[in-house]
Amino acid sequence: MLALASILVFGIFAQWLAWKIKQPAILPLILIGLLIGPGSTFLTSDGSKFIDGDTIFTGDLLFSFVSISVGVILFEGGLTLNLKEVRNQAGTVGNLLFFGSLFTFIGGGLASHYLLDLSWSMAFLFGGLIVVSGPTVVLPILRNVRPNNKVNTILKWEGILIDPFGALIAVLMYEFIVSSHHGADYPLEVLQEFFTTISSGIVSGAIGAAILYYSIKKEAIPEYMRNVFSLGLVILTFAFAEFIHKEAGLMAATFMGIALANVEMEEIKKILVFKEDISLILISVLFILLSSRIEVAQIQTLGLPSLLLFLVVTLVLRPLGVVLSTFKSKLTWQEKAFISWIGPKGIVAAAVASLFSLTLIEKPELVDQAEAELLLPLVFLMIVGTVVLQGSTAKLVANGLGVVRKEPTGILFVGANELARKIAKKLEELGLDIILVDTSVPNIKSARKSGLQALEANVLSDSIFEEVDLSRVGRLAAVTSNSGLNELACRWFENELGEKNVLRLASKEEAENHNVALSKNVLFNAHTEFVALVSLIRRKDPFGEVNLADQSEYDEWMSKQMGRVIPICLVTEEKVQLIAGFTLHMSKEFKLVFLKKENYELTTKKPIEPTNSEEK
Repeated sequence: MLALASILVFGIFAQWLAWKIKQPAILPLILIGLLIGPGSTFLTSDGSKFIDGDTIFTGDLLFSFVSISVGVILFEGGLTLNLKEVRNQAGTVGNLLFFGSLFTFIGGGLASHYLLDLSWSMAFLFGGLIVVSGPTVVLPILRNVRPNNKVNTILKWEGILIDPFGALIAVLMYEFIVSSHHGADYPLEVLQEFFTTISSGIVSGAIGAAILYYSIKKEAIPEYMRNVFSLGLVILTFAFAEFIHKEAGLMAATFMGIALANVEMEEIKKILVFKEDISLILISVLFILLSSRIEVAQIQTLGLPSLLLFLVVTLVLRPLGVVLSTFKSKLTWQEKAFISWIGPKGIVAAAVASLFSLTLIEKPELVDQAEAELLLPLVFLMIVGTVVLQGSTAKLVANGLGVVRKEPTGILFVGANELARKIAKKLEELGLDIILVDTSVPNIKSARKSGLQALEANVLSDSIFEEVDLSRVGRLAAVTSNSGLNELACRWFENELGEKNVLRLASKEEAENHNVALSKNVLFNAHTEFVALVSLIRRKDPFGEVNLADQSEYDEWMSKQMGRVIPICLVTEEKVQLIAGFTLHMSKEFKLVFLKKENYELTTKKPIEPTNSEEK
């Protein structure tokens, strides 16, 4: 019990550390697993490990747990794959999955045979294992780098879809080792195995997706049970596919996720949030668990040839595979170069390598035992090496190649209430790209009825960074009635968008205390809170516009208004900029869009002097 609890605690700590150092979580997870596993043998008197995965899950139980966990992780990844976003890059993604995988498989087999003197069968088993990439390592890199939309889409889809294909290639190679030992006619069998596995996975995944979709649509499952029901159904679908044909489970889980990601149902997004939490826990446990199984003697077998093999896989095979796959694409050479650089290995490689390593070690009649023992540390070298090298340099390489997405001008509104809708509609008329996010279904429906793009989601969830296309969003405007939520939303997006691009409404306390300077991120730079703004926005023709020459004329005009207008945004030929304390000084002519108060008359551009009755 203590060992299992320790793995969970260490896993969550590693996830936090990854967030802190802005690296994929796989890196601290593996390093911690190696420290508390083989590394701890130097600290104990009897040479035992602090934690050993083989003592927690014994025999087939370990690999059943690993297989099901990977299936859940791939299902969650599949839920993020909407066919609309890949429509223009489908050919490139397909080529990478086929030609890129084939090139890596063959090249990895040849390189490991000649550099490490592995037998042909073990060499190509290794080649199959290094085909995979995975969402657990690719998505954190993409989130940190923020490449342009084409590159982001290609790497995201490749990273998720290549896992089941890579695992399938490795499984087929393992079956080849076993069948060739028994003298089977393998060339014919391999084709049959391949198509049977693929078709079994797709059919099983489609059945699972249909059951979940209609169960939710017909309200056959209560809302509080939908998340756990979907988790159970994913596991059942995985097991059913495995029962039909061995190793079809990963394909089934992935296809089930993709199928559900492409149906119009808001409830699926809520399931995605839950699955992300489950995946986070499973990834944390799996990497530490599998890393702890490695022995010191296995690590010591790695030498200079292993390092050379890593360099060949990273600097030769991946770039050549990408060049071959993107030959007729419309990608620039800079985009191709960046895609060539990003090919980290993930959880599927670790899980399948662990499975085959232990199985082959227990069957000395099939392969040389030294080669079987080398397989696991060699794959972990590829995982750690690619994550360290590519994860730490990805942003630098992207900036150097110029593939980082251009500064987007769109605005993400937190809240789809009446105030948010009216201001968002005005900004959209000025040419801005607007997205509204809210958890209120009536607010979302009203926003969509107004012609605005609205998303029912929790803005404070991890999934929001995947659900919202951040290639379009450059700023956040938190305009809910909850000042605490507005503040949290700004903090949540501050690292993603930058401190100057996360804006919020003034709180009630800030609005009532005019003697205290407002924070620079307060929208409209005004001591006015939500309720007062809503009352103004409900008036007929609430907005006004005025052309001003420069910053000094703006300051003069605003002083004459005596607080009877609330500035909303500045409009120039180049951009539309929301007013806040961070607003840049304007040195040329611009248009000011403002919200009129009750005693402002638009035709005069001057405030109406209050009468005695009004003063009373």
